[in-house]
Amino acid sequence: MVGSALVRLLQAKGYRNLLYRTSKELDLRDSRQVEHFFAEVNPEYVMIAAAKVGGILANSSFPAEFLYENLAIQTNLIHQSHLNGVKKLLLLGSSCIYPRDCPQPIREEYLLTGPLESSNEWYAIAKIAGVKMCQAYRRQYGCEFIAAMPTNLYGPNDNFDLTTAHVLPALIRRFHEAKDLGEAPTLWGTGTPRREFLHVDDCAEACLVLMERHWGEDIVNVGAGEDIPIAELATLVAEVVGYKGEIRWDRTKPDGTPRKLLDCRRMTTLGWTPRVSLQEGIGGTYHWYVEQKRFQRGD
Repeated sequence: MVGSALVRLLQAKGYRNLLYRTSKELDLRDSRQVEHFFAEVNPEYVMIAAAKVGGILANSSFPAEFLYENLAIQTNLIHQSHLNGVKKLLLLGSSCIYPRDCPQPIREEYLLTGPLESSNEWYAIAKIAGVKMCQAYRRQYGCEFIAAMPTNLYGPNDNFDLTTAHVLPALIRRFHEAKDLGEAPTLWGTGTPRREFLHVDDCAEACLVLMERHWGEDIVNVGAGEDIPIAELATLVAEVVGYKGEIRWDRTKPDGTPRKLLDCRRMTTLGWTPRVSLQEGIGGTYHWYVEQKRFQRGD
């Protein structure tokens, strides 16, 4: 999702020498494949958007995969960037790297000040390792490697598989199917946790700003500046989709972190602000989802 948004943005800005591969063309977990790729294309700038991601269910079900695969992807790309003299590298992390109960809004210096949220700690630990790897290579080798921590992202090319999806695309699919089937959806948890959401196109813009204007080892938060309770988000998605029935909550299921709102002053001082409103973004994402389903059916 983020990679495709970056490609769209770079192409729109006139960049032509874009060196990227799909996951089918290049397995970033394989150190030999990554080594051969760098030797072949010799990139000057690297932005790491690749990762194994998912919601609470996926993180809980596949902890070893989330830890190993993300460590492997980051390690291979960061190390080869160093060996091949990459001028600048940006690693995209995640807001889940911060402690579960840290003060809100979350400032970058809160990293490693408390226990992580247990439902996604494996992914968080991998991303923390990536941040520290960028800082270590900077300190030992002088590499211009930086790291950004985006909040919850959504948009075109998101993952709508209910076993692995994050909350917003999962809600879009659930309400779409509920509207078609005439059955009330059952959502996880209490609906009280608050989450912040950023459209992927806004995140792509932030990545370019960071590549152009941010120097140094300090991590940078990238967020929308406001959050919303999951119950209100569900109501908003239902309205966009056109579902008018009951919404049920399974309170035996986990809520995850109570609140995650990022302090993004470092990012905004670089001249970036998000432009896509949550309602507008959900509408566009739902339209993309419906069009993809029509394409898959051959309509």
